[in-house]
Amino acid sequence: MKHALCAFALGLVAAPLGAHPHIFVETALRFEINDQREVTGVTVTWTYDDFFTLLILEDMGLDADGDGELTEAELDTLFGFDLIEWPEGFEGDLYVYSAGEKIEMPRPRPIGIAVEGGFITATHFREIPPVAVEAIEVLQYDPTYYVSYDVSQGVSLTDPGCAATVTDPDQAAAQAAVDKELDGGSMEDIFNEMRVGIHFSDSITMSCAPPSN
Repeated sequence: MKHALCAFALGLVAAPLGAHPHIFVETALRFEINDQREVTGVTVTWTYDDFFTLLILEDMGLDADGDGELTEAELDTLFGFDLIEWPEGFEGDLYVYSAGEKIEMPRPRPIGIAVEGGFITATHFREIPPVAVEAIEVLQYDPTYYVSYDVSQGVSLTDPGCAATVTDPDQAAAQAAVDKELDGGSMEDIFNEMRVGIHFSDSITMSCAPPSN
């Protein structure tokens, strides 16, 4: 795996000093809803920041002319780049809970790739063992907060009678959690153990209107 990809992977398992994010990802989530109004899967779209995009393209030897446009062959090479190797214990930075219990999900499969305006946009699909819409809570975060996720591209559901509610993180509470981790710990302890990303995560819940008679 190339250097930039290694840096990305290592960032997923080692907390950065001070818990400042180094990679920024704008996200769109589209949840599959079956006839029983259960969530069965999610299409995840990640748009990476321009600096990380540049690192990946340079590291993989793509876009040699620097025009920001990739050939079909180059896109084929890039396809699925962020799903190739997962560090041990990595869960894809997507956590699904049903009535407070975490749902285990299979690894995702890549389904799309694009480079537009200097940003890589990668799309993958994850199956979710069927869980009732009303019972679900979804969090998207990197535990170490090396990567910052923002669902600014929207959350949608395939059932038009259902809708998602996105609750922003409490920034003051999140910073207080960081301060608490920093207090009294050595720099080595902080680097190895600081896992505060959950405090900076949006919380996504869902509900459905009663079926019409």
